Amino acid sequence: MKNMTPNRMAQACGGTYIGRTEDADREITSIMADSRKAEPGGAFAAIKGERVDGHDFIPGVFEKGALVVISEKRLPEGSGNYILVEHTIRALGAIAAYYLEQLNIPVVGITGSVGKTSTKEMIAAVLEQKYRTLKTAGNFNNDLGLPLTIFRLRDEDEIAVLEMGISHFGEMHELAKIAKPDTCVITNIGQCHLEFLGDRDGVLHAKSEIFDFLRPDGHIILNGEDDKLETIHEVKGIQPTFFGFGKENAVYADHVEAQGLSGIACRIHTPQGEFEVTVPIPGLHMVLNALAGTAVGLQYGLTLQEIKKGIESLQPVSGRFHIVKTERYTIIDDCYNANPMSMKSSLGVLKDALGRKVAILGDMGELGPQENELHREVGTYAGTLDIDRFLLAGSLCKNLADGILEQNPQADVIWYENLFALLRDLEKQVRDGDTVLVKASHFMHFEKIVDALAAEAE
Repeated sequence: MKNMTPNRMAQACGGTYIGRTEDADREITSIMADSRKAEPGGAFAAIKGERVDGHDFIPGVFEKGALVVISEKRLPEGSGNYILVEHTIRALGAIAAYYLEQLNIPVVGITGSVGKTSTKEMIAAVLEQKYRTLKTAGNFNNDLGLPLTIFRLRDEDEIAVLEMGISHFGEMHELAKIAKPDTCVITNIGQCHLEFLGDRDGVLHAKSEIFDFLRPDGHIILNGEDDKLETIHEVKGIQPTFFGFGKENAVYADHVEAQGLSGIACRIHTPQGEFEVTVPIPGLHMVLNALAGTAVGLQYGLTLQEIKKGIESLQPVSGRFHIVKTERYTIIDDCYNANPMSMKSSLGVLKDALGRKVAILGDMGELGPQENELHREVGTYAGTLDIDRFLLAGSLCKNLADGILEQNPQADVIWYENLFALLRDLEKQVRDGDTVLVKASHFMHFEKIVDALAAEAE
């Protein structure tokens, strides 16, 4: 890792290097927070978690040949080389910021209430047509995940696409301080984390902290369909580039045509020309993702043909509208997370599927005092759709069930107190040929439903 030595890492994070003098200026090979992945010549960050203390694994990583450990505790003399810090995760953030400066590659930072991961995947798919691109793995988007993603960068990488997720005020400021993005992309301002951020204006304020460390010659790319984002006119003298469905946006789409679960087609217009493309994942939101990818691609010199190829090469991510076809069912695995905006979006795609359509939905978290009302609102929307059966689990989803039935008293709705009650009844409620949407917030563990459906189909 370029210029990453124990001495320089200690200086970057304000820690103290304690160990062999001859090792102080040796370049490390990697930085890991998982002791199982420790390797000879690498660094291990000991993190004290709620259930496990990484400091307990320090002797084992030294046995594997780790060059240095980042530790909040003083180690017994002779244990091995270590950097003593006050707080390991904060130290990793400072070291990651230093490492990015050594590599001097452009960074695309992505945030928003909904669709961060799918937008990240789209932008990376586009940029990969021209550059060696590193992207955030999974949802490694917080104060620990962001540094660990950055530590995966190597000299040969040409651009980084980094997802940045927060739930409290001030957190985005700290992430932006690490990433110092050249390009900021915001997908939307929705009703996520209202428990901590209050309302959508609070969400806008918190997400806008991504601009705090935007580079002076940077770019801002925003969803022009979002009523909060469209109020951003200039940041640090930089005019945003908007994308959307109206011609007032610099990058816009028309001739949008759903292709069922096979994807969605559209024509994309840009200042450099237009092109027709089929996004291989269904949903109107995927057109917006494609527009964001187009806007970023143009900023980094890609041709329209390269952008089109990148969009059409997109692959789904497990748990995020991943379509699994089995001998018995078509499963839409969208169970990683949920909020009112994403729930409505996924239901809107399900209604266009062929055959009998079943929505298996669970509680949405972190919605604050309005949680009952917001679940009912989703139910009211769901009741207008051509969906054959709703299987709902969780105390909050009782409100969603009520909303469906208020809108459509004839709807086929079954509510279960919890996930396990639903699982016990699952085989009786779905049938061969069904298209089944599975969606809930992560804490509901609805991946168990996807696994159960897949197992039944074997």
